[in-house]
Amino acid sequence: MKAVLMTAVGSAEVLQVQEVPVPTLQSETDLLIRLKAAGINPIDTKLRQRGTFYPDQMPAILGCDGAGVVAAIGSAVQQFRVGDEVYFCYGGLGSHPGTYAEYVVVDERYVAPKPKHLSFAEAAAAPLVLITAWEALYDRGRLEAGRKVLIQAGAGGVGHVAIQLAKLTGATVCTTVSSPEKAEFVRQLGADHVILYRQTDVVQSVMEWTGGEGVDLAFDTVGGATLSQCIAATAIYGDVVTLLAADPQTDWKTARDRNLRISFELMLTPMLQQRISALQDQAKILQQCARLMDQGQLKIQLTQTFPLEQAAAAHRLLEQGSMQGKLVLTLEP
Repeated sequence: MKAVLMTAVGSAEVLQVQEVPVPTLQSETDLLIRLKAAGINPIDTKLRQRGTFYPDQMPAILGCDGAGVVAAIGSAVQQFRVGDEVYFCYGGLGSHPGTYAEYVVVDERYVAPKPKHLSFAEAAAAPLVLITAWEALYDRGRLEAGRKVLIQAGAGGVGHVAIQLAKLTGATVCTTVSSPEKAEFVRQLGADHVILYRQTDVVQSVMEWTGGEGVDLAFDTVGGATLSQCIAATAIYGDVVTLLAADPQTDWKTARDRNLRISFELMLTPMLQQRISALQDQAKILQQCARLMDQGQLKIQLTQTFPLEQAAAAHRLLEQGSMQGKLVLTLEP
């Protein structure tokens, strides 16, 4: 089969298309999936630049997100049959081959039926950002109806999903974007208050919007100084959730003075720690999101697709930053 191999740590040019053997079922609950599309996420470019979590297992096949058709099943598989259309987030961190390939093997417990009304490319764009936004808002942030929420970078992969999930809960949403075009995009998703962060002081705008109180929950999808900005924009006894490691200059004093609850969201933890029950919970999140998408209540912004052979070009585009929506690799039928 064709696969994109990360042959070394480095620039996008280390991604090389090669012929490798089709993977085989390793356990009685495994599925062999013929991939139709593979999602591209920032974690992929970071692993390529810095090395995977398992540097002794090279070359590696990157890619956590995938959508495709079940081609073979283990003897104890109960939920799926050959021919079923599925999507999932698993593999691609260095220990288990990822989705930049024509086939992949994944345990059925970590897989969900593909949303019926989404194309394979749209479905492949969805899993990691769906799980991340869901866990950040609902599990870490304990979001409830009536709360005011700040979502940083609302036009991005995680951000545009987070806006929709927050609105579905009954929250009021403020978000930051870099351009008028992105402002219009997030308003269409339901954002109530949009801040053009290059032109406006974010904290001041949030405080004016909330009558000087601050938001109940701030969600940092950017990292760096944005975490401190979120802390400054959050009300006393509020929640701040971040996807990134804290900057050394983070304003922990304000966080403490306001009695804020700070949470970190890393949806890769179940994979890295092999927490089977948590991986199953993430598959259940994908099942719930599939129902929402099929009901027209949740959508994924697929910005651009690339053929598998152009994985390096897709990485270069993602690394330019300020991406709206998601990028996906597509595979021939």
